[in-house]
Amino acid sequence: MAGNSYGNLFRITTFGESHGEALGGVIDGCPPGITLDFDAIQAEMRRRRPGQSAIVTQRKEDDEVEFLSGIFEGKTTGTPMGFIIRNNNQKSDDYSHIKSTYRPSHADYVYEKKYGIRDYRGGGRSSARETVSRVVAGAVAKQVISSIKINAFVSSVGEIFIDKPYQELDFSKTESNPVRCPDAETAARMEAHIRDIRKAGDTIGGTITCVIKNVPIGLGEPVFDKLHAELGKAMLSINAVHGFEYGSGFCGARMKGSEHNDRYNADGTTKTNLSGGIQGGISNGMDIYFRVAFKPVATIMQPQETLDDQGNLVEMQGKGRHDPCVVPRAVPIVEAMAAVVLADFYLINKIYNN
Repeated sequence: MAGNSYGNLFRITTFGESHGEALGGVIDGCPPGITLDFDAIQAEMRRRRPGQSAIVTQRKEDDEVEFLSGIFEGKTTGTPMGFIIRNNNQKSDDYSHIKSTYRPSHADYVYEKKYGIRDYRGGGRSSARETVSRVVAGAVAKQVISSIKINAFVSSVGEIFIDKPYQELDFSKTESNPVRCPDAETAARMEAHIRDIRKAGDTIGGTITCVIKNVPIGLGEPVFDKLHAELGKAMLSINAVHGFEYGSGFCGARMKGSEHNDRYNADGTTKTNLSGGIQGGISNGMDIYFRVAFKPVATIMQPQETLDDQGNLVEMQGKGRHDPCVVPRAVPIVEAMAAVVLADFYLINKIYNN
């Protein structure tokens, strides 16, 4: 299986399955001499882990990360950083009912057709549990680019949206509720909706908005390695992501140039920021902001027609532990992948400037 690595200079390779012994990865290219804050790394893991509230999967995992290499006396050595996160709460029998059937809109079918075999226990490598390794890499990347601040939050669940621009939000309140929405009134409505969806045995999608501040001018490599292109690739690699837009996004397609152009101030900043902090694929020093769309989780607790491995149309119903809405736990994953992208471009830019 190819496609298990991301990045150029700051590079992450992940391994492991949802119900295997452990997941893990190797971070290559991390600069030496960085004093790591291990508590901060573990805090990011707690934000992603299952079982943290009543509106997410009730699988119980400590998600303690164990570093195996690349660190000496608390500092990075510049050599590859190997790490593992052990699985402690697998219930593989929960998936025995789909051993011979394929869940609609899940990777089950295409995995088996492509590889001739699939790990049906929780989806194996296609499970969102794979992202636990990305959160480790992102937590390290955040410490490489510590002056850059990355804040993601849930901006919609189904038809419930935050109706305020991000400049009016207090990001310190994002972690104050299980939905990870910094607007308390909207968060309460979102949580109630997710609870109703769960009771109905269904799932719901949503969006996450990410705001990145203090980005220096010059990150990004035209023509094919544009900053927004790499951010888009990183976000679209996350399980269940179906859309990505930055700056004005699709709304910009309805505007005239006279409305959309970001006019300059004398110091090089712009009066507006419809460009989303990126012009020509290169960061311009303004806030980078983008939105990521997540589809509803494929496994639902309702009967539905599907296909089995003999080509028969059969009825199946999901069971076990699943998120009714993935976006609350995906917030740290979005931040992690954004950090990996920016750390990679930061190191590339540093080489060019030297």
